[in-house]
Amino acid sequence: MIAVTVLHEGDAEGPLLVLDEPLSFWGGFDPQTGRVVDQHHPQAGALAGGTVLALPETRGSAGTPAGVAEAIRKGCGPVAIITAKKDVNLVAGVMTARQLYDICVPVVEVAQDELSKLTTGQTARLSGGNLTILP
Repeated sequence: MIAVTVLHEGDAEGPLLVLDEPLSFWGGFDPQTGRVVDQHHPQAGALAGGTVLALPETRGSAGTPAGVAEAIRKGCGPVAIITAKKDVNLVAGVMTARQLYDICVPVVEVAQDELSKLTTGQTARLSGGNLTILP
């Protein structure tokens, strides 16, 4: 089990998509498809939809909540988000999706050294405020 700080409660399980660099959800991510569209991002083209998305932090503007909430509404967003840095815009996006669409996407913060141990393709489970990497 990995120590986390819960930023938005909820339970989810899915394959990890670990991003090497911060991502802008307003311009670097397509909320209609759930893909990373920033051509300069190391994971350009990766599909975040349906994953437990792990990233060091977000990059960009106050447009993040809209991009996150829209992706969740369309069913193209991550099922959970793990970040190494608290982000009010990211949490505002999942809170908006919860209030408007009744879809819960948990968000947790982990230490950077814990984030660096995660690998794309592993299965992560968030439950009861705990993060477990499944074999």
